[in-house]
Amino acid sequence: MMRWSPAQPARPGCPHRRLRSLLIRELPNGVTPGASTFRPWASASFVGARHIFPCTLETGDIETLRRALHERLSTIEWSLPGHIVADTAVECDTNPDMLRIEILTVED
Repeated sequence: MMRWSPAQPARPGCPHRRLRSLLIRELPNGVTPGASTFRPWASASFVGARHIFPCTLETGDIETLRRALHERLSTIEWSLPGHIVADTAVECDTNPDMLRIEILTVED
């Protein structure tokens, strides 16, 4: 089993950078992404990664935006060769002007 380390380079073919650029295109005006991270993830049947994207909200109602963004991201057909987006989540952070977007990918 591969141990995860923030200093370790991404696995070959890891879609994190592509996923980040695709996500940035989908974010509405006023939502700014911060430094993103990912962690390898595995179940009994699948191997993939959890991609975490913290975002700052400039103005507006964060709960309304969270629901709309979750609905929007859940319906996108992501183009990630060799990987599939299995799940998306958009959560409010403890900071009132922050959102956390988490996307789970699995290897195809």
